[in-house]
Amino acid sequence: MKWGLLLLALSNVLFAAGDAQFSGKRDLNVSAIIMFVLFVVATLGITYWAAKRTKTAKDFYTAGGGITGFQNGLAIAGDYMSAASFLGISGLVYLKGFDGLIYSIGFLVGWPIILFLVAEQLRNLGKYTFSDVASYRLKQTPIRILAALGSLATVALYLIAQMVGAGQLIQILFGLDYEYAVIMVGILMILYVTFGGMLATTWVQIIKAVLLLSGASFMAIMIMYKVGFSFESLFSQAVAAKKSVAIMAPGGLVSDPISAISLGIALMFGTAGLPHILMRFFTVSDAKEARKSVFVATGFIGYFYILTFIIGFGAIVLLTNDPAYLDPVKGGIIGGGNMSAIHTAHAIGGNLFLGFISAVAFATILAVVSGLTLAGASAVSHDLYANVVARGKVDEMTEMRVSKYSTIGLGIVAIILGIAFEKQNIAFMVGLAFAIAASANFPILFLSMFWKKLTTKGAVYGGSLGLFTAVVLVILSKAVWVDVLGYKTAIYAYGNPALFSMSVAFVGIWIISLMDKSEDAAKEIAAFDHQYIRSQTGIGAEGSSNH
Repeated sequence: MKWGLLLLALSNVLFAAGDAQFSGKRDLNVSAIIMFVLFVVATLGITYWAAKRTKTAKDFYTAGGGITGFQNGLAIAGDYMSAASFLGISGLVYLKGFDGLIYSIGFLVGWPIILFLVAEQLRNLGKYTFSDVASYRLKQTPIRILAALGSLATVALYLIAQMVGAGQLIQILFGLDYEYAVIMVGILMILYVTFGGMLATTWVQIIKAVLLLSGASFMAIMIMYKVGFSFESLFSQAVAAKKSVAIMAPGGLVSDPISAISLGIALMFGTAGLPHILMRFFTVSDAKEARKSVFVATGFIGYFYILTFIIGFGAIVLLTNDPAYLDPVKGGIIGGGNMSAIHTAHAIGGNLFLGFISAVAFATILAVVSGLTLAGASAVSHDLYANVVARGKVDEMTEMRVSKYSTIGLGIVAIILGIAFEKQNIAFMVGLAFAIAASANFPILFLSMFWKKLTTKGAVYGGSLGLFTAVVLVILSKAVWVDVLGYKTAIYAYGNPALFSMSVAFVGIWIISLMDKSEDAAKEIAAFDHQYIRSQTGIGAEGSSNH
């Protein structure tokens, strides 16, 4: 009964704006809508199946720890290959040319860090969230509060990017107003996580990864076919279409070295601080499977980013001078640069392939927002409620209930923020999310595992400084201060805060930890040896703490 009511509510949102017309030239694509609806029905079926198997907190947070390394690697790839990757990066390449590659490389280079430094230790030390690891030998309450705040800030910015991509996509696909599209995505996101937990999220991510890799591969092959499988021809035709050789030179997107370095740092180290990615390592049985997960994910992700670069340049060649894809009122292509990959799919394969890629892009967004929402809800229920408010004395059913309420709350917040940030490039917004992850989550996680002299005071005060600096600089940057709040000039001149905020975090943690001569600090330093053995071998009490 409840599933029927939920589906009815969703259908009402779908058709509430049925008379709304999108200001583009293309009529509604029936084949695209059919594929979209089929995917939604299929994923709701997966959620129903997973709901029957999600009985405990371990099932809800980590799918019972029964996911294999290969499955988890594919799910991680599905989680990581987000709307920012598929729509955002290809859109940046379409708009800026060569410089869009900085995001492709940046998103990829963080994975060796996870492979060699984080994955095994994380699995051996933690239980549900990365704050289990950060608080292993430190005081539970302050560390979990800080980790939860860092997670929620990262999740919020990341969710904005996905909601913007979803809204623009469905706006083109259905002709719905942008606001209705964002609301629909929010409802589906809440359904997946609330009822299916990690098991439903995992299988949605796996299916989405297979579909996205298949569709992007076909797009790249067809683009290369049209240019005679010659990269030289692809680039020369792109230059001719744009009437400018500048698209093949760096500096068009990130013009100053400070912004370039800051963005690189955010993308490289932020990956190892993303709560929804770190959470996936608890779904496998042991450290060996965790390492295998990263290896599989890195291969799929690296291959995918090569495809996005080809798709971006293919969009320049196929769309730039074709009036069928240009908006006569607003200028540029219909739906903005974020939709270049979608229009390229239509140029390559007509309405049928457009329908497939649109459904895949929507699947991409749903898979990522499900993982993000689950990570955010876990931070609230497991870290804040179960371990801070209830101090570990809480039954699983109550904890799961809090998590589901948190999911609904996060869904509402995501809808509001998605509407507010409608005009932002989604790859850029994810770059800001990575900056917060690199400034707040990564320093604490990394130093808690590898620096013996880390203390609770150092982690809390230094980590808080990093988080505060990152959030303030994001607000004072052009993305928020000018584009959202409407001021004429940004107070913070650079595009990304990571260079400064991550430096503040590491220096603050280092100085304050060394200055801490308390009795608690001495105990925490002494407990490092036990933690190190546990992190390398997996032998010891799971998720234990000295406090």
